[in-house]
Amino acid sequence: MSVVLWICGTILSVSAFLAIIRLVRGPSILERVIATDVLLLIVSAALSLEMTVNKHTNNLVFVVLACLVGFIGSVTVSRYVTDRRNA
Repeated sequence: MSVVLWICGTILSVSAFLAIIRLVRGPSILERVIATDVLLLIVSAALSLEMTVNKHTNNLVFVVLACLVGFIGSVTVSRYVTDRRNA
């Protein structure tokens, strides 16, 4: 189980690092929003991994809230950009 934990932790760390790079560099606002959404999903996955390893569900509310914030934020920004392009 510890090998799987290290592999998953490494994958999540590398993907979080790459998402932060895209968040900093990413030329348009849409790419930054997508990078933020990906970062929120990585945090949710890390919390889920931690809950699985320690066999508890204390962080389940935070996982659901992170997913909701990511979804609502992405929809809001995409709607704003769509309205802005039509004007």
